Amino acid sequence: MAKTTGILDKSLSRGKTEINLSTFAVLFSEMVLYAQNRSETVTDIHDRIAQYGKQVGYRMFDIITLREKGYKRETKLLGMLMFIKSTVWKNLFGKEADKLERLNDDHCTYLLIEKDPLVNTYISVPKDKGVLNCAAFAAGIIEAILESASFKCKVTAHWHNETAYVIQFEESVIARENALLDSNR
Repeated sequence: MAKTTGILDKSLSRGKTEINLSTFAVLFSEMVLYAQNRSETVTDIHDRIAQYGKQVGYRMFDIITLREKGYKRETKLLGMLMFIKSTVWKNLFGKEADKLERLNDDHCTYLLIEKDPLVNTYISVPKDKGVLNCAAFAAGIIEAILESASFKCKVTAHWHNETAYVIQFEESVIARENALLDSNR
């Protein structure tokens, strides 16, 4: 009699990291439809989709930091944002995000820019929901990862020729970052 191994017996090292794109498209579109059927407004749909993304983000943060960094977490804001732009995005979507920028007039706001988000690729938005942006799912993932690393923020997804994830950090996070920079001088 052969002993079967359960999911808890498997190693956390890299397993198969790719999923069939059509499978992802079907599951994601069903998730959007589920959120749409339980919401009254487009804002409600965004909030629900972002909540689903947060659930993914909380789980992904631990496993990605274990696999990629040996559980060494970033303590600096820019290092954490670069970790999300490169490592997290590669693990989730197979490529890096396109750009990371800080707003000139607001030191608490950063933009993570992606030209063609995978989550918007296979979704056709009805005319009555014209401003629906399913990238709210990825915004939820970003927010959960940053919150898990003690960078309190609010992340929203906006679209204008490309998708921009607007990351608005709390003042306490920026004050902590400035204190860290001052202590290293």
